Amino acid sequence: MIEINLLPTPGKKKAARSSSGADAASVLAALSSRMRDRFLLGTLAITIVAGAAVATLYTLQEQRDDQLNAQLDRMVHDSTRYAALVRDRIRAEAIRDTLLRQVNMIRNLDEDRYIWPHVMDEVGRALPQYTWVTALTFIGTPQGATNVVALPKPSAADSVKNGKTRVSKRLDTDVPRDQVTLQVNGRTVDIQALTRFMKDLEASPFLGSVSLLRSELAIDVGKEVTQFQLTAGYTRPDTTLIRRVAFSLTGGR
Repeated sequence: MIEINLLPTPGKKKAARSSSGADAASVLAALSSRMRDRFLLGTLAITIVAGAAVATLYTLQEQRDDQLNAQLDRMVHDSTRYAALVRDRIRAEAIRDTLLRQVNMIRNLDEDRYIWPHVMDEVGRALPQYTWVTALTFIGTPQGATNVVALPKPSAADSVKNGKTRVSKRLDTDVPRDQVTLQVNGRTVDIQALTRFMKDLEASPFLGSVSLLRSELAIDVGKEVTQFQLTAGYTRPDTTLIRRVAFSLTGGR
């Protein structure tokens, strides 16, 4: 009689289990080695790319630095050359302004020396009949009170500010002129003559802003007269309105 044992033996099961475990371990080892190889290759590729990028950026930065240094040297050279030109120009303009101011000063002195002849001529021309002047003077600041020669020198604070040299202010070539205000005292026997006298003075090209300060009755040599006081400002007309003629003396001893 033949008996068949259909139950597996314990030894075979252990062998089968051990062989399947060995196969799984080998597969995992192969996978892990492949993964390590890929990571290594990726890391190597990233390192190469980063090195190439750094080298490229360094080269470009060096070229840019050389270009900027060359531009800086060229600009410093141009700045030094232009600074010398600017200094020469400022010096030339200062000399020109000084000479122009002196010329204007001489011109003003030449024109203003005729102020009082013009005033006396215009007052005498506008004076009506039966009216006479008792005093002709100036009021206010006298001529020559403004010092047009001495000019304030620029201080160190004006020339240097915050460590930087600042261009000094240019010289003013216009010479200020004194304002001349006249006071006319007189008497008249006709009040209408006083009104006509003021209008004629106002119409003069050398006089303006004529105003009556006061008028009152007075006795002169036993006669009643009107005593008045006027103020007028001297105006400097355009040179085309002034006509100058030669003055000569004739006669014998």
